[in-house]
Amino acid sequence: MKKEENNLAAKQRAKAKAKVEFRIHLTVYIVVMILLAIINLSTSTEYIWFKWPLMGWGIAVIIQALTVFNSSDKSSLKEQMIEKEIEKEVQKNK
Repeated sequence: MKKEENNLAAKQRAKAKAKVEFRIHLTVYIVVMILLAIINLSTSTEYIWFKWPLMGWGIAVIIQALTVFNSSDKSSLKEQMIEKEIEKEVQKNK
């Protein structure tokens, strides 16, 4: 019973950490894109080049969002790796 509680707590911490990391990533993305837009539009309005990093980095943000907020019940590779690390810690602490 204790092991199951530890596993559940570790999974919850990992999910919470992933959500915080996503929010940080999203915030940095938004700030950098605003700065790039300002730079682009203040230097030249003939060619809008900031759309390229906006789309490229945006794809990475979307992929991370899908990974973090995916609500499938399947055990992901990340969760399997976390479980293995928990097993090692339990064995080490015995």
